[in-house]
Amino acid sequence: MPLLPLALIEVTPPSGIAIGPLTLGFYGLGFVLAAAVMILVSRSEARRKGEDPGLVTSAIVIVAICALIGARLYHVIGEWDLYASDPIRAILPPYAGLGLYGGIIGAAVGIAIFVRGRSISLSRALDIVVPGTLLAQGIARWGNFFNQELYGPPTDLPWGITIDCAHRVAQYACGDALPATTGFHPLFFYESVLTIAGGLVALVIARRFSDRLRDGDLVSFWMIWYGGVRFVLETFREGWNWTIAGIPTAMLVGIVLIVIGVVTAWWRHRGPAAAPGPPVPAGSIPQAGSRSG
Repeated sequence: MPLLPLALIEVTPPSGIAIGPLTLGFYGLGFVLAAAVMILVSRSEARRKGEDPGLVTSAIVIVAICALIGARLYHVIGEWDLYASDPIRAILPPYAGLGLYGGIIGAAVGIAIFVRGRSISLSRALDIVVPGTLLAQGIARWGNFFNQELYGPPTDLPWGITIDCAHRVAQYACGDALPATTGFHPLFFYESVLTIAGGLVALVIARRFSDRLRDGDLVSFWMIWYGGVRFVLETFREGWNWTIAGIPTAMLVGIVLIVIGVVTAWWRHRGPAAAPGPPVPAGSIPQAGSRSG
């Protein structure tokens, strides 16, 4: 395949910002920004649904801890060959290796723990955070850009990006066939755009079709949308660390998510909708635990 080096985006992104003796990594800063956006959007969604937006901020600590554990565990399992000889590395910082699927599962577990005993259902609570979560996923993916991760095969498209030789997988090692100026598909960017678009679509659905939605519908939407995004983008990747029967685990998870999303949405809407409850007065915010789910 012919290469067009002059058309490539040749960048060597910095890993962070140095402030005196302290270096703030862009990978971590991206997650902080993503979390802030998720919180703000989720508080807005909670208020719109008549729930106490304070529930969102109250759940942050336990959800963040569970998300970190899940994300790190998914990464360690997927790249166990790197940790088998020294397992203690799996729990010691820096935590640059985080698996998004594991983080989402962990966050959902954290939300389930938080809502237990409160008068809001898990499906309703998850719906509240779905739009903000998709937006946050898209923002956090830029951490892969600064770490020079999540790229696809070589391309001569004008938006191909260069990857330092030290960050390339074995299949794309620097050499005569693939010099340092070789461009690669920026999968992190593709996923960022698609998940942010999904977040915007989820917000439109939540507002325009609120009278037809049932609790859990946005969760099903997330499964179908993100499962589809990962299924398609995984076809671009090489150098997998975690496969099942030769198929990338992330692709299999995407397929399972799509199936579950479609089935649960159908199951939820197979009968007539329940009668709507009394309208929430404008400007009023129920106290935590005052609304049944």
